[in-house]
Amino acid sequence: MHSQMNFCQNNSDEMMVEIENVCKKFEDKTILEDITLYLKRGEFVSILGPSGCGKSTLFNIITGFLKEDSGSVFVKGDIGYMQQKDLLLPWKTVLSNVVLPLDIKGNDKKQSRRDAKKYIDMFGLGGYENKYPYELSGGMKQRASFLRTFFSSEEIMLLDEPFGALDSITRGKMQNWILKMREKLHRSILFVTHDIEEAIVLSDRIYVLSSKPGRVKKEIIVNFSRGNKENRLFSQELLNMKADILKLL
Repeated sequence: MHSQMNFCQNNSDEMMVEIENVCKKFEDKTILEDITLYLKRGEFVSILGPSGCGKSTLFNIITGFLKEDSGSVFVKGDIGYMQQKDLLLPWKTVLSNVVLPLDIKGNDKKQSRRDAKKYIDMFGLGGYENKYPYELSGGMKQRASFLRTFFSSEEIMLLDEPFGALDSITRGKMQNWILKMREKLHRSILFVTHDIEEAIVLSDRIYVLSSKPGRVKKEIIVNFSRGNKENRLFSQELLNMKADILKLL
């Protein structure tokens, strides 16, 4: 059963995504086996695992692009889905790219562009709204893609290794940036990564998946430096947690 409900305000314990005992095969290969996980309102939850463990398949099931073979999927609210590649249309300006979800919904185009301009500066794109993707750095392309994902969702954002193609310096800047954006935008985020430090720095909770087939090996609550996650990068707790996770992978 894959159910979807309209978005509404409620408390922070409200379930936004709930996956129970989900399995998925392609031909005779089991990709996901007995996956159970959840995302509550306002949480940042990472799904961490090696390449080929079915993380992207799970996201495609959550969005409804793929159908689970067994188990249940519950989603409450609209979903914005950002993949590793920015997928910006090269013939459209930054502004036209970020409002694309609103245009597809049939919203008033002038109003959509007025709404988008309110966020352009917040997303570090001020002065670039009329530029084309080839004129942007990798980090700026990712910010434009993130803004487009923001406009395609009302509450839930699925981020599939969004910083995987960036160099380490830009990646670190984007991690800090996404933490600041999350505080301002109040979204519930499911984040796929194979980078252990990235998962620890960004997350409230982490699900560690095994490889082929993907199973949840452990759920980890990241309960240190919650008020200032940037500080986690330099902490002994991060090193201890990283060592524990490496043993699982």
